[in-house]
Amino acid sequence: MKKIFIFIFCLFAFNANAKETTFDKKLFDKAQKDGKIVVVSSWTKYCTSCASQIKILDKAKNDFQNIDFFTFEITKKEIATLLNVQYQTTLLIFKNNKEVYRSIGETSREAIYKAIKSSI
Repeated sequence: MKKIFIFIFCLFAFNANAKETTFDKKLFDKAQKDGKIVVVSSWTKYCTSCASQIKILDKAKNDFQNIDFFTFEITKKEIATLLNVQYQTTLLIFKNNKEVYRSIGETSREAIYKAIKSSI
């Protein structure tokens, strides 16, 4: 019985970290046209590294101005194909309509912040 409660707790805990897809092609294109830095991350439910990365990016939203942040669930094939993303926890940074950074599985706050700072 204890194992069942632990399983249910874990199920809800991971689900609480689930995000909604915020990526929108029109907003993405507009942000780039406006000269903004754009950060895009991919995720999937029940992915602990995705949850860690999203937590860092949520903090980064407050720490960096004039940067647009988008996320999308990796099962959204149209977006994944558009951005050439094949794996969850892929982090992309765009500047001047070009991809300037790509990582897979990066969950270090220092590395993510360094990548964002280097694109400014």
